[in-house]
Amino acid sequence: MELIISEKPNAAKRIADALSDGKATKESDNKVPFYKLKYKNNDIIVGCAVGHLYGLKAKGKGFPLFDIDWVPSSELRKQADFSKKYLNTLKRLAKQCDTFTVATDFDIEGEVIGLNIVRYVAKKKDANRMKFSTLTKDELVSSYEKKESHLDWGQANAGETRHKLDWFYGINISRALTKAISSAGTYKLLSTGRVQGPALKLLADREREIKKFKPTPFWEIELTGKLENGEVIASHKNGKFEKEKEVLDILEKTKGKKANIKDIKSREFKQQPPHPFDLTSLQIEAYGKIKIPPKETLSIAQELYTSGAISYPRTSSQQLPESIGYKKILKKLANQAEFEKHATELMGKSLKPNNGKKKDEAHPAIYPTGDSPKKLDSRKGKLYELIVRRFLATFGEPALKETVTYNIDCNEEIFVTKGTVTKEKGWLEYYGTFGKQKEEELPKTTTGEEVKSKKIKKLDKETQPPKRFTEASIIKELEKRNLGTKATRASIIDTLFQRHYLDGKKLEVTELGLKVDKILAKYVPKITDEEMTRHFEEEMEKIRKEKKKPESVLAEAKKIIIEIIKDFGLKEAKVGGELRKTFTETRDQIETMGKCPNCKEGVLRIRRGRFGQFIACDKYPDCKTTFSIPSNGMVKKSEKICEECNSIMITMIKRGKRPQEVCINTDCPSKKIEAKNEGKKCPKCKKGKMVLRKSVYGHFLACDAYPKCRNIERQSKKQ
Repeated sequence: MELIISEKPNAAKRIADALSDGKATKESDNKVPFYKLKYKNNDIIVGCAVGHLYGLKAKGKGFPLFDIDWVPSSELRKQADFSKKYLNTLKRLAKQCDTFTVATDFDIEGEVIGLNIVRYVAKKKDANRMKFSTLTKDELVSSYEKKESHLDWGQANAGETRHKLDWFYGINISRALTKAISSAGTYKLLSTGRVQGPALKLLADREREIKKFKPTPFWEIELTGKLENGEVIASHKNGKFEKEKEVLDILEKTKGKKANIKDIKSREFKQQPPHPFDLTSLQIEAYGKIKIPPKETLSIAQELYTSGAISYPRTSSQQLPESIGYKKILKKLANQAEFEKHATELMGKSLKPNNGKKKDEAHPAIYPTGDSPKKLDSRKGKLYELIVRRFLATFGEPALKETVTYNIDCNEEIFVTKGTVTKEKGWLEYYGTFGKQKEEELPKTTTGEEVKSKKIKKLDKETQPPKRFTEASIIKELEKRNLGTKATRASIIDTLFQRHYLDGKKLEVTELGLKVDKILAKYVPKITDEEMTRHFEEEMEKIRKEKKKPESVLAEAKKIIIEIIKDFGLKEAKVGGELRKTFTETRDQIETMGKCPNCKEGVLRIRRGRFGQFIACDKYPDCKTTFSIPSNGMVKKSEKICEECNSIMITMIKRGKRPQEVCINTDCPSKKIEAKNEGKKCPKCKKGKMVLRKSVYGHFLACDAYPKCRNIERQSKKQ
């Protein structure tokens, strides 16, 4: 009997359906699904993990800590309790089997997941390995037929080394920080990471540039007027003027003088089709075109992949090989109404994608499989359309553009205006709404035509500070500097938000973030040193290519960490004192929510108790006003007031979700619902009754058998 190990339940089902000679039999163990099937008369079981079933834990005590081992994730974090039943099911299935095949995602994380299951669940040293980039039937069957007789040990060793390196760095440096602030008389759990420190420094340095920036004045000269076929706006050919007197002299020289079209120039150029998407370019384009944050883009793309709609998204490649079958995919896409016209049109052409330079040995660029996804909400639908449209556009012809330039002469002072239009859409046709570009068509004219109603004016301007990074541009910058991985960069930025180091869509570094970065850079600069982080990224790539041994890389890391901690110890009092002062100064700003609506004198602040965080008036016990808030997210003050009840609004931020502004008052009229099913038997467990509950998000019906039954129903709001 053979056990095939998949990374997620959805992947297990697709693998089973693809390989089964007939129909795979679905069974479950403690509500964990697995599948039994026959493939060419071989008995196979397909089981599943739910991501990482094992994590690293210290084997002993002491500081610094380097003696670690893999243990079940459920023993490390309460949030991972659910994974225990998946692990137990795999253990029971493994006892029935003598052959094992790893079919997790083909990357370093997937390899580590598979490796741990093989050695700790199957009790084997190696296993077969399926490699695929899509969860389509054809590719899964081919992957099984061509499976390797061993794991990809380059990926496995690189992945395990990364986990150990991040653990060594994160735990030891975080403990040193916590110990330092504790020595100053304040307890606060502090953490940093191998990439977090350099990422914060990169953002903080930009923020300091912006804050210390002093604008300098400059001037431009603008001409406006009318031609026979329309209005025209032109700028002086010199562009910026650093001396105002030069501008005033030109204004005087052109005052009352006629302006005429001196010459007309046109230039045609070709705009090449875009490259296929790698993960970073997808995240950047999704953020720019459809306003989906990078972390959410990865999450949605992963769902589209496990549903079989697109190829594996965690790729660095911008190349689509012929082996994926361009026409086969186009034929499938032609069955989807919104892509029928363009997919059919491309099938009749010679197909050659405009591949980029970036390669990934494990996976091609992101592309649609052609299998139509089901039940997509608005955001998933938009991202899927973007991926399909990009795939189509890469096969298009270059777009033909024309730029027309008018030089306007006013008493020998030349003013220039340009307009660019699309003459042949080419690939832009296939990119749909995502290919819309600004068109600037100049009014038709001829040489010598006078510009009537002419006005020439001075524009007072000043230089602008550097732009802040956005969630998309910082990911691009981190990739450029080789900090983090394609799969982790978005979550690193998310962590900096959770630490209150960042704020806003334009990534503004908070006062807390600036001060923490300054303290670390001053006393323990290696924590924020991107050179060291980049060095270890390069070392792990050598491990993946089997040019370096994990032991030597980890030994070097231990040596550096010991040096950092030793250096840290000499400055512990100073570091702790400055961190304590920083957190004390910023705590009130972070935790203050606004004036108490009841006593009118107190201030509402975030507090923490036995059951998590809540908001309470600081005049307690004289004022006992409290508000419950969810404990599984970050709470920020909102400047808005609820239009329904005049209570303060707060902003709730949860990982992987968009920030949500809600009224603090759970009895706000806007949260009342039509509880039509209140008192009725729970439709899920058939035992409990549905009762009215309320939270900061509004009222809802929930089964009174909670926590055994977690069924809830959102009802329509009262009008």
